[in-house]
Amino acid sequence: MFQTLINIFKIPELRNKVLFTLGMLAIYRIGYYVPVPGVDQAEMYRISQGGGGLGDLAEYFQIFTGGNLRQSTIFGLGIMPYISASIILQLLVTVVPSLEKLHKEGEAGRKKINEYTRYSTVGLCIIQAMIWVKYLAANKFIFSEYTGPFMGLSFTYLLMTLALLTSGTVFLMWLGEQIDEYGIGNGISLIITAGIVVRMPNAIILVVQNFKASGASDRGQFDIPRVLLVVAMFVAVVAGAILITQAQRRIPIQQAKQTRGRRVYGGQRQYMPLRVNHGGVMPIIFASSMLIFPGVIFDAISRAWPNAFWHFLSTQFRGEHGYVYVVSYILAVYFFAYFWTTVQFQPKEMANNLRDYGSFVPGLRPGKRTADYLERVMSRITYVGAAFLAIIAIIPNLVAQGLSIPFEVSAFLGGTGLLIVVSVTLDFVQRIEANLIMRNYKGFLGDAGPIKGSRS
Repeated sequence: MFQTLINIFKIPELRNKVLFTLGMLAIYRIGYYVPVPGVDQAEMYRISQGGGGLGDLAEYFQIFTGGNLRQSTIFGLGIMPYISASIILQLLVTVVPSLEKLHKEGEAGRKKINEYTRYSTVGLCIIQAMIWVKYLAANKFIFSEYTGPFMGLSFTYLLMTLALLTSGTVFLMWLGEQIDEYGIGNGISLIITAGIVVRMPNAIILVVQNFKASGASDRGQFDIPRVLLVVAMFVAVVAGAILITQAQRRIPIQQAKQTRGRRVYGGQRQYMPLRVNHGGVMPIIFASSMLIFPGVIFDAISRAWPNAFWHFLSTQFRGEHGYVYVVSYILAVYFFAYFWTTVQFQPKEMANNLRDYGSFVPGLRPGKRTADYLERVMSRITYVGAAFLAIIAIIPNLVAQGLSIPFEVSAFLGGTGLLIVVSVTLDFVQRIEANLIMRNYKGFLGDAGPIKGSRS
């Protein structure tokens, strides 16, 4: 391992890419703490620490957008508008014929779609920034000297704040594109991962501050058995996340034989890999973001019309989430896992491509029979992948309640953040390993060969 790290810095091109990537991430972390002028940051942080609507929203943004709404910084919106615009364009490609045609044009079409994504990002930034500024003004988080007739603010301050929040997201988008072009790894994913990983030292400090050698029976306290259990669970969950992220169902593909003169071409047997977790982390992202709103809505209703029913729903979806939230979370993960697979996985197109290239699945006719088979296989493995995602998603809540561990610590035992970190780290390591092997250096596994996907 150490020799591999040394080899990375022996190759000038790879060394420059790694250092450039680290430099871009350092710039992101500096801007993460630059506050928006005119906002009472201390009061806003105090309110967001209390959980509920703002606390859950701030936690949601901080986990997987790279933003910071707890203190309203210039990167407060994070990369979320760009992610939302990308998802919207991906969905539209499957239903809008003109965009689908543009997508099939190759590199030129993809560049055009990326251009549309950037324009959409700016529009979403302005809309989300206006909503956020309106929320700040309504809750009196903005100092009185900046108030006025425009959404409760002066026009100059409103324009400045919208420009700051929008330019912050656009700058993050630019940082990600620079990492894609001149660095190594997926820039946007690395920015999100950096925002998640930097929270780990705070969790470790919390464990140290609440550590007692024995008799740690109070909530939030740690003794030696509890610390060892948390470490063992972390290792087990990470290993499981890596396994399911790399897991594939390999469909055998037979290439048709062609006779030309006295020679026979083709006839090779290959495999088509279908990922068990085809949707990646997207189902958890969709499910967790969707379940933020019921907590906010039920909390507002219970305050307006206080009764036992609304109070029960409000407590189930707020703070220490109850069993209603857990069941809803599992159902939402399953729904979005199948939804995302339906949108992204095109069995008819894959079957037609196999037929056009003279390949087929043994025992099946090319065309509709092959498409039906691929769709059936994907439905079965999606069920397994969704079950794993559901388990990963609810582990932090179950551990936090069952073992009386603070959520800041249990959050690293599963959930969206862990899957993002595992997926992005695997991709980053594989790219570095590919550069090393290309230059006749050993990879991270030494003589065992490069990191590969596992069969299922």
